[in-house]
Amino acid sequence: MRRVSRRSRDPLLRDLVAALDPERVQVGDVARRLYSRDASVLRGGRAGVICFPLTTAEVSACVVAAVSHGRDFVARGAGTGLAGGAVPCDDPVMIVLTRMDRILEVDESRRLAWVEPGVVNLDLSRHLGGTGLHFAPDPSSQQSCTIGGNVANNSGGPHCLLYGVTSAHVLAVEVVLPDGEVVVLGSEEGDSVGYDLRGAFVGGEGTLGIATRICVRLTEDPPEVATLLLDFMSVGAAAETVSAIIAAGMIPAALEMMDQRVVEAVEPFVNAGYPTDAAAVLIVELDGQPAGVADEIMRIGELASTHGARSVRVAADEGERERIWKGRKSAFGAIAVIKPDYYLNDTVIPRTKLAEVVERIYEIVEEQDLIVMNVFHAGDGNLHPLLVFDAREEGVMERVLAAGEEIVRVSVAAGGVLSGEHGIGLEKKRFMSLQFSPADLEVQSRLRAAFDPDGRANPAKVLPSGASCGHVTSLGRLPEGTWV
Repeated sequence: MRRVSRRSRDPLLRDLVAALDPERVQVGDVARRLYSRDASVLRGGRAGVICFPLTTAEVSACVVAAVSHGRDFVARGAGTGLAGGAVPCDDPVMIVLTRMDRILEVDESRRLAWVEPGVVNLDLSRHLGGTGLHFAPDPSSQQSCTIGGNVANNSGGPHCLLYGVTSAHVLAVEVVLPDGEVVVLGSEEGDSVGYDLRGAFVGGEGTLGIATRICVRLTEDPPEVATLLLDFMSVGAAAETVSAIIAAGMIPAALEMMDQRVVEAVEPFVNAGYPTDAAAVLIVELDGQPAGVADEIMRIGELASTHGARSVRVAADEGERERIWKGRKSAFGAIAVIKPDYYLNDTVIPRTKLAEVVERIYEIVEEQDLIVMNVFHAGDGNLHPLLVFDAREEGVMERVLAAGEEIVRVSVAAGGVLSGEHGIGLEKKRFMSLQFSPADLEVQSRLRAAFDPDGRANPAKVLPSGASCGHVTSLGRLPEGTWV
């Protein structure tokens, strides 16, 4: 990767090298190719200068240098996002935050921590081992995704059914605004006077500024945890059981569904004891006081039997519990035994429409002569149908895109929304008018302009108006570490 000389004739490069150093400013072809994509299927991004700041002051200096020379900028973490949120358009300055990876402070008594944006999600909970605390948001890519990226996309995960998505666990954010100013949105106490700008920033996908320090809320480890595996001979029966559990007033810590194709793919790898002849399995995790957990195990068993479950298995020990979850979190690696490529969708529908919409998804992919594998957060209706294909087949890309678009349209028509946890990015901005009225979109545009009047922060993302990124058009293979 080619570094920049302090004597560069490019004034932007000279300013960036002065702010950082030649070791942390790169313009080589390899670096630019590497940072021109994320884990989405979108290809054709064009990165400009690649910067690796270590401090808030350096991030601010990079932003100031970019905008003073008329350049856009894009914040970048681990690149595990699936909606093209970190794909650069038209040679922006890439501000890569992975080297800002320190856990700055842990206050156990107040149950909070200050971290830098490059801290890997799972590393925080590992750091907290023995304290009786953990960081609740747990996307399946938590071994590689960063907390800064979680904040940008308001990420979810299996256990967010009970504990809430990232926004529920962010108390305050130090932000470099698009003019270089540094502000703190929110407070350690979790409240602030006036408008909730912290809430506006979380989920902003890097279009409102760059998070450089994040104060997160920590969650107490539950005194009791039980993991159940339920299997069904129809997807509809499993979906009805999900609705029945919630309707009965129970909110499990996690409630996940996998269909038969997924089960058949993962079981040989993990030996979790999944019944491979089941049309669908549910993973239900309960936590809380022992008496309450025991009561909910009994009630869920009764509901599942009523709705046609063949069996209800409670993990006997921590080892069995880990194997059940390993199967869920290994699903995407195992899919390679069927086809080399896949396109993951991310929509949310009402739980009462699960059976109906999932059945329609099977019809859509059959119409397009594709294979679909369903593994998703059933408890909150967050669908993740995987369209599995071989990119070398002539015309398959067009069929994949057509099926993906129809799944989005069906989900919204059922009363759902465009995205549950992966964001809008480049992938779905053209669908924003399906969910939002022109007046809604105008208000969002005005909010964005209040933070970034010149549109320099991660342009061409989220909103359908504004800058384009027309060269980003092609589908490609998803890299390892994708987030589901």
